[in-house]
Amino acid sequence: MTEPPSGEALQLRSTIKKGGTLELSLASVPIPHPKDGEVLVRVEASPINPSDLGSLFGAADLATLQWSGSDDRPIVTARVPDNVMHGMAARVDKSLPVGNEGAGIVIAAGADDSARALIGKTVALIGGAMYSQYRCVPVAQVLLLPEGTTPAEGASSFVNPLTSLGMVETMRLEGHTALVHTAAASNLGQMLQKVCLGDDVPLVNIVRKPEQVERLRSIGATHVCNSSEPTFMKDLTEALVATGATLAFDAIGGGKLAGQILTCMEAAVSTNATSYSPYGSAKHKQVYIYGGLDRSPTELKRNFGMAWGIGGWLLFPFLQKIGPEASQKLRERVAAEIKTTFASSYTREVSLAEALSLEAMSVYGKQATGEKYLINPNKGLG
Repeated sequence: MTEPPSGEALQLRSTIKKGGTLELSLASVPIPHPKDGEVLVRVEASPINPSDLGSLFGAADLATLQWSGSDDRPIVTARVPDNVMHGMAARVDKSLPVGNEGAGIVIAAGADDSARALIGKTVALIGGAMYSQYRCVPVAQVLLLPEGTTPAEGASSFVNPLTSLGMVETMRLEGHTALVHTAAASNLGQMLQKVCLGDDVPLVNIVRKPEQVERLRSIGATHVCNSSEPTFMKDLTEALVATGATLAFDAIGGGKLAGQILTCMEAAVSTNATSYSPYGSAKHKQVYIYGGLDRSPTELKRNFGMAWGIGGWLLFPFLQKIGPEASQKLRERVAAEIKTTFASSYTREVSLAEALSLEAMSVYGKQATGEKYLINPNKGLG
């Protein structure tokens, strides 16, 4: 097909209303027509990543979710607590499309050759509003997937793969030689473990359940520490001594874990110290928080000297920092290893309407490891 279909298509929308109510619904929107340099993609797979949940739910209290409407046009509402509404000011009464990334088939393109060459091809794409039946984006925002790759296999080609590669590149750019990663049994964590194995980078994984330890060991992980064990601090320090890791990426954010990592890093660095300093070791130790699985305050007990840092890390500012040429090399690696290093697994595939069922939201809303959902916006719609 070279001409786009006419008419309207469904798109999932999220609105936080002035009175403090979240509303999720399916809107009918015109099917876009691609301009020069653009392609129209029939979206057939889009993951629900933790980064999508902030746009989807905002600061709503998920314990107050209520369902109404019909099976094919559900409407879901929830209360947004008064004390967090100030943080939602920029999006009040704005109907926002949701979904960072996805994959599908190019069905139409603009007049230029680079776009038309993709017609009929399976591509991954990024740019927001991916929980839509159709998405029109510039050619620069798509990644041609290898022949034989399905949309489901390519749906998570950007956020998790590029984040895992970005962590390793950050390590190199900042002069570290090994990494620590929390919530490490996630899809992202498993990708990072595979990247580190392939690139010979020592990695310390932090998880919170025995089965997550076994999951990582089954794919080749050497250092896996269970934060629920009474020996966690000792185990982590020993892993840090063995690897020399002084850089951590923390998906948890809140609570004591970031501070515990810095404490153990200081203990590991100081293991072979030959002299005492009241300021601790001179070796810089860094924790980057890139997620918020725990929304409570970040607690730091400052017993790790003075050579340390804690800050935020986000994928897209990192990609801007390294520039388009370096970013493209990372994307090409993702495409080449999409069925191996960067393979993703999903608990369930749902339609747009099914994604708004209370049962589905009770699962993916928890952001639990091993319970990742995939939306197929065209499921059951022909």
